[in-house]
Amino acid sequence: MMFGLPLGFFVESAVAVLLALTIGYCVVLNQRLKRLHQDRGALQQMVADLVSATNLANQAIKELKATAIDADVTMSTRLNEAERFGVELANHINAGTALMDRIAKITAAARLAQAPTESAPETNKVQSALQQLTERVRSRGVAA
Repeated sequence: MMFGLPLGFFVESAVAVLLALTIGYCVVLNQRLKRLHQDRGALQQMVADLVSATNLANQAIKELKATAIDADVTMSTRLNEAERFGVELANHINAGTALMDRIAKITAAARLAQAPTESAPETNKVQSALQQLTERVRSRGVAA
């Protein structure tokens, strides 16, 4: 016996202090576990939201791919049609130019045939008009 107190009292006091510390630590640990469970619920909600957002993004990508394919098909069709119209227009322009050349040759031949019977001033006017017509035909052919 030391100092008048039994040794058992010191041992029990030490056990009581350790037990109090253990209970305090368990309370702190319990609070941390509660926060972890709360955070776990929030984390599960975030994961569910992320999965939902990923599914929406995948659907949007599929729709964008389908739209891009449709746009490509439509554009290819329109481009082929435009090329066909361009060739057709060029053929019409060439035919029109050839027709204007033939008309100019016919008028030139008619003018030469009428030249001896007409007077000189009228012939000059007709020749000037035919020459302007021929120049206009040539300038249109070059522009096309």
